[in-house]
Amino acid sequence: MFITLSVLFFLYVGLCLVFLSAQRSFLYFPTPIRPAHAAAISLVVPDATLRISTRPHDGTQALIYFGGNAEDVSYSLPAFASAFPDRAIYMLHYRGYSGSSGRPSEAALHRDAKTLFAMVHSKHPDTMVVGRSLGSGIAIRLAAAEPVSQLVLITPFDSILTLAQRAAPFLPISLLMRDTYQSWRSAPLVTAPTLIIAASHDELIPAESVQKLMRAFPPGVVSLRVLPDTDHNSVSDSPDFMEAIKAAQ
Repeated sequence: MFITLSVLFFLYVGLCLVFLSAQRSFLYFPTPIRPAHAAAISLVVPDATLRISTRPHDGTQALIYFGGNAEDVSYSLPAFASAFPDRAIYMLHYRGYSGSSGRPSEAALHRDAKTLFAMVHSKHPDTMVVGRSLGSGIAIRLAAAEPVSQLVLITPFDSILTLAQRAAPFLPISLLMRDTYQSWRSAPLVTAPTLIIAASHDELIPAESVQKLMRAFPPGVVSLRVLPDTDHNSVSDSPDFMEAIKAAQ
C-alpha cells in the first residue's frame, strides 16, 4: 500500500512538473510562415521583430485586431478592410506566429500590444480595438490602460486560469500557471464602449465565463450580442458577425 501511494505521489509530482515546464506549448499554437495574404510592415521591439498585416489609410480612424490562437490574422484582413473602408487596419502576428520572431508570453504580448497601439494612435487618434478569443485578453487589458475609442471582444473569457482549473481540477493550476489572462481584473478599468460577441454554442468558453466578464465592467459600458447557431470557431461565419462589429464603431 505504501509503495503504491509513493508511486502515485511521484507520478502526480511528475505531472505537475510537466505542466510547469511545458504549459505555454498547451496555451499557444503558433502558425507557420505562409505566403503573404496581405501587405505587412515590421514593428521592431527590444527583443523581437513583429509582423503586422496592414491596410494603410489616411485619416483619423484605425482598427487594431488581435486574433485567436492558431489564427493567421492575414486571412482576416480582407474582410475587415472591406467592412471598414475608412479605417486603417493593423493586425498583429504574435511572437512566433507567421513571421514574427520571439516566443509568446502574456507579459510580452501585452508589451507588444501597447507598442503597436502607441504607433497607431499617434497617427490615428480614433483607434478601435478588436480581440478574438486569446486576443480578447490582450485587447481588454490594452483598453484598460490606453485611450481606445471602441472595444470589441469576440468569444472572450473571464480568465484563462479559471478555464484551465475547470479543465484540470486535479492539478494546482493557480500555483503552476504563468500566463493567466485574468480579463475580469481589467474590465473595471475599461471606459471605452464595449461590445461582446459570443457564440450560442461555444464549446470552449462557457456562458458563465462570459457573464462573469460582463459583470466586471462598469455600468453602461458593455453590451452583448450572441450569434445563433455558431460555435467558438464558426462565429465569424455568421452573416451577422461583421455587421455587429461595424455597428460598434
